[in-house]
Amino acid sequence: MPLQLTGTPGDPDLIRLPWDRPLAEWPEHHLVSLPRGISRHVVRFARLAGRVYAIKEISEYYAKREYRLLWDLHRLDTPAVEPVAVVTGRTGPDGEPLDSALVTRHLQFSLPYRAVMSGTLRPETLNRLLDALAVLLVRLHLTGFYWGDCSLSNVLFRRDAGSFAAYLVDAETGELHPLISEGQRLHDIDVAHVNIFGEMLDLQAGGLLPPSIDPEEVADSARDRYHGLWEELTSDDIIEEVDWHVIDQRIRRLNSLGFDVAEMMVRRKAGTGRLVVRPKVVDAGHHQRRPLRLTGLDVEENQARRLLNDLDCFRVAHGLRHEDEAIVAHRWLAEVFLPTVEAVPGELRGKLEPAQFFHEVLDHRWFLSEEAGRDVGLTAAVESYVKHVLVHKPDEEAFISGE
Repeated sequence: MPLQLTGTPGDPDLIRLPWDRPLAEWPEHHLVSLPRGISRHVVRFARLAGRVYAIKEISEYYAKREYRLLWDLHRLDTPAVEPVAVVTGRTGPDGEPLDSALVTRHLQFSLPYRAVMSGTLRPETLNRLLDALAVLLVRLHLTGFYWGDCSLSNVLFRRDAGSFAAYLVDAETGELHPLISEGQRLHDIDVAHVNIFGEMLDLQAGGLLPPSIDPEEVADSARDRYHGLWEELTSDDIIEEVDWHVIDQRIRRLNSLGFDVAEMMVRRKAGTGRLVVRPKVVDAGHHQRRPLRLTGLDVEENQARRLLNDLDCFRVAHGLRHEDEAIVAHRWLAEVFLPTVEAVPGELRGKLEPAQFFHEVLDHRWFLSEEAGRDVGLTAAVESYVKHVLVHKPDEEAFISGE
């Protein structure tokens, strides 16, 4: 079979790489030295026209399978490396067949866990790595992806301000389903627990793990972090009645974990008068276009998230779950948003633009409700905010216009 490169390569020079030689024997001028994680396959990095590609030597079946899985994950906006091509039909100078190759785009500014831990490892750094891994695994499971070989070695980490973001690198053993089964999910966690324990023992044997860090405790912590996050994202809240403040508490916890709420589902629990509240979770960055489409409000991303959270609470509180979204949004705009921003006295309307004012009123309502131990309501929150907070703010409109 002749040499074939299948995919959407961004650089035509990929085909000119020395595919007739085993990857381990490629000349140095084709390669770039970057930190590599532990892999059962030969992996090298090649630079072409300023782009860096990761190349993994693997059998044709698994190369094609992993390529398709990575594309599916990429399409679903899941944190994973981007697939570029599969190279098949490789033969050496002696005519002997060589393994195929999977080409992915190198994730810039990313590091394998051993590189992150190669310096002085502080416990908080390790905690952030485990948090990032837990978030990645939860996102994969919410997508319906069964990993089959979750480990720190199969992840790349990028620094994200004071935290880390984790990206899947190796999908060789993965499977994508409409929904992941409970058995698959729990098996993934068991595999991750064993693999992380082994990786920590390996670091310990190499003198790279501080004596104060226990490998088994690290593996247990990774498992516990995952379970805590999964529970927060998927569990039901059972409340006696639709209490706006309780629902807002749940949404805030989800937002603090980096997840947004697309909609709220409320159902009565059989045999009781209580209600079960379950949020539908989506990833950050989902919201900014939705309020513009529904209400005409063109706002920033964080403002959009807050407005939509309030809109979803309004839907729940008024029993409008089955009503058309555009109708609910129109009611919310007319009954909640506009009366709130119009409650600002004329002389104070230059203090904040409307969406930011509404956002800050909701924050103020949250703090007042926390103090009171109950929902104080929007009307009281507006009155208190205008009287005690807004009057002391500088005139933002005048500041922006340079007056």
